[in-house]
Amino acid sequence: MTPDMWITLIILVAALILFITEIVRIDVVAVGVMIALMVTGILTIEEGLAGFSNKAVISIAALFIVGGAVFQTGLAGVLASRILRIAGGDLRRLLGVLMVSTALMSAFISSTGVVALMLPPVISLGRRLSVPASRLLIPMAYSALMGGALTLIGTPPNLLVSETLREAGYAPFEFFSFTPIGLLLLIVSVVYLIGIGRYWLPERKQESPAQSVATPGQLFTLYELPGSLFRLRVQDDSPLVGQALGESGLRQDHNLNVVSIISGTRDEPSWVAPWQRNGHASRQMPRSDTRLQTNDVLLVQGKAEDVGRASGALKLAIVAAEPVVEDDIITNEVGIAEVLLRPRSPLIGKTLSEIQFGTTYRLTVMEIRRPGSDAVLSVKDTPIKFGDVLLVQGEWKHIFNLKKLRQDFIVMGEPEALEIGAFTQPRKAPIALLLLVGMVLLVAFNVLDLAPASLIAALGLVITGCLTIDDAYDTIDLRSLVLMAGMLPMGVALQKVGLVDLFAGGFINTLGQLGLVPVLAGLFLLTVTLTQVLSNTATTVLIAPLALATAEGLGAQPQAFLMAVAVASSMAFATPLASPVNTLVIGAGNYKFMDYVRVGVPLIVLGLIVSLLVLPWLFPLT
Repeated sequence: MTPDMWITLIILVAALILFITEIVRIDVVAVGVMIALMVTGILTIEEGLAGFSNKAVISIAALFIVGGAVFQTGLAGVLASRILRIAGGDLRRLLGVLMVSTALMSAFISSTGVVALMLPPVISLGRRLSVPASRLLIPMAYSALMGGALTLIGTPPNLLVSETLREAGYAPFEFFSFTPIGLLLLIVSVVYLIGIGRYWLPERKQESPAQSVATPGQLFTLYELPGSLFRLRVQDDSPLVGQALGESGLRQDHNLNVVSIISGTRDEPSWVAPWQRNGHASRQMPRSDTRLQTNDVLLVQGKAEDVGRASGALKLAIVAAEPVVEDDIITNEVGIAEVLLRPRSPLIGKTLSEIQFGTTYRLTVMEIRRPGSDAVLSVKDTPIKFGDVLLVQGEWKHIFNLKKLRQDFIVMGEPEALEIGAFTQPRKAPIALLLLVGMVLLVAFNVLDLAPASLIAALGLVITGCLTIDDAYDTIDLRSLVLMAGMLPMGVALQKVGLVDLFAGGFINTLGQLGLVPVLAGLFLLTVTLTQVLSNTATTVLIAPLALATAEGLGAQPQAFLMAVAVASSMAFATPLASPVNTLVIGAGNYKFMDYVRVGVPLIVLGLIVSLLVLPWLFPLT
């Protein structure tokens, strides 16, 4: 072992320890690995930073945007609801339909996103059929992971092993190269979980049924909003005409919250309600710099007496022709939610006016409720305390942006909001579907490589308004990209200093004497073991070069070996922390650690057997 080998090995072992213990975030560890390799001179600066220009990394970034558009247009929700509609009441049929449909969706968009989307309707369906969620959610999670093995874009490891082949001078895997083995493994998984695996699924109720959160529609009723919402039309002689909303005094002087502003064209009679103007009306969220115009209709929330005083003082006509209904404040784009204040928030003790809540977060606080108190609290003057519940109203994206402020807020009801189509733009769904299908066809028929095809699709989705450029940036999981870009140089370093050849020699000298299939089994088991404690991306970055070198050292074709690595990296079944997909369902299913071991380990063994039988046939070893 040379000094460079020892340095690289020390960096690798330190990274593995940090990955497993999670003392430091995994993306931070990856950046640290990259820096350490450059600082110690193992890699040049160009080699160390090459991961950020890697084709697979760029492709995955674009695919995050494509997946985000599929969710934001409601296309994924439509598919999920139609899938569950045909599932029926029989548990075996329900499991079969649920697993196959989840896997098919995960073949094209993020498995984590698919599970997050499917979670609320599946739990709801289980309640209607009196089937515990614990009988449904592990199969759904496992099938989402297996769905990643169906196509080239299903999961990052598929792209990484394909790129490993290309860089070594071999033809990369094609779009559907993964489909035969992936489909067979999916069938085996479904048969196993419908059959004997079904008896190992726990039948466990949720520990806290009271945990269910009110839907936006229920909040509309619980807070008695119909009695506190009014429409006020700005008349010709109103002093508010031409004035910015922030200067109007509606909140400061009259205790009224402006929830939305409905404006229309000015070429129709003033008595025509703006929301009835032949589709010309536009609804906008209130901002302090919004200038009010004649015939604008303000949807305000407050007490009837305050509304009456404001209408007289500011020449605002109360529009009572149609009552305010749920759809006036809850749509795909806007809604209401409860937000809880955290115990160590620096906002404690301040009023909403002091922190300029509306300006800072672009949301309206409609009411403050304090546990144990029935007093009506002033939204303007009440210092907020730990445990206070704020009913906020505004665009869904701003509501759930509060989730990022973990020191300050807990946002309630995201699954319930997703169930009603929050964040979605249904009119754009056909465009998103067309661009998604177009991208798949371009790659499947080798018209374009995945990188340009996915970038074209991502750009098309932004240009056509399926999601804004800001939303596109938000959909990109930078943590995953940094992890991949930071760890790719480790693969280069292992090859450069000779450790890959050393490890490959170990495989060849031990398992190689038994034949190619035992080596294939060894790589599969090594990968599947590491992927239970590391991310599948980090595992693939480390094992793919080893698989390639081992195959070449044995004089074998490397395709089956790299395919085994990709397949094994998707089998994160044995622990709840092996994948975000598993972690997502652990609470909702009230699962224990051993539930994953009991159900997942036999499935891994079946996957190993199927892979060893089928991969040498699909991809000849010699």
